[in-house]
Amino acid sequence: MSIRVTHAHGDHIAVTAANGTEILRYVYRPDPDAFESRKPYAHPVRTLAGHTVTGYRPSDHRWHKGLQMTASHLSGQNFWGGNCYVHGRGYLPLPERIGSMRHDGFPVFAVDDDRLTFAEELTWVENGGEEWARETRGLTVHSVDEAAGAWALDWSIELTNIRAEPLVFGSPTTEGRELAGYTGLQWRGPRDFTGGTAFAPESDADADKLMGSQGPWLAFTTEHDDIDGHSTLVFAHAPENLRARHESHWFVRSEPIPTVAFSWAFFEEFALPPGESFAYRYRMVFADGAWDRERVAAHLEGMPW
Repeated sequence: MSIRVTHAHGDHIAVTAANGTEILRYVYRPDPDAFESRKPYAHPVRTLAGHTVTGYRPSDHRWHKGLQMTASHLSGQNFWGGNCYVHGRGYLPLPERIGSMRHDGFPVFAVDDDRLTFAEELTWVENGGEEWARETRGLTVHSVDEAAGAWALDWSIELTNIRAEPLVFGSPTTEGRELAGYTGLQWRGPRDFTGGTAFAPESDADADKLMGSQGPWLAFTTEHDDIDGHSTLVFAHAPENLRARHESHWFVRSEPIPTVAFSWAFFEEFALPPGESFAYRYRMVFADGAWDRERVAAHLEGMPW
């Protein structure tokens, strides 16, 4: 299925499927509110049938914006946005700890009939203005399949420490809050994903039991409000992620809010020495219908890395 790409320079990139549905909008203009941690995000994201599957600035967490790369605890700074967790004191508004991710350019931007690939250069800047890290981010829209009712987004990150000292990555859990290890690439669902069903390749466990677990993929399905229909989202690791030096764990909730993150520092901190880099690749499938475990596995099998 072909796609059409529109680039509003300085603002966003939009991808529209041949049926007229805008399936992805990647926004890279600076956010107006520094407290929400200015950084690019993808919203709205839609299935081919036009069902919106990302939430934007929900009333419970205004800094949750669709699909975005985050770092909740990084050497005392917050590149997630919003309140900061301080052990023994809870969540506090500490605007002096909120960092940002600056868009620096698109060194790669390629559009084929059914595929968009771009690379984005970003700089992670701490609250005082010091540049801490350089990131090369890659996004690829592909496998837009009308018969399957699904399309895929690959998202990669390569992050390099440009400080003179180590960058220490953590999460609220590494700071003492149990089972709150969110950080890394994060999806926030719209309100009608609340109470949805999460499942993994070899587990019938619900979201609560999958919290903090590991595995090659995790799926999240819901029945929508307003329309008669379901959507299924699949979050998958590239094979090399499972062998990475810094192990990833799933952060997943369906209650009280719907969210999934590929957490790279759920239970343990890790330090990135000066001049060194780390990299991850992820894949997300956005599908119409209530897919089961077998259908998810078969679909992923048909999309080799």
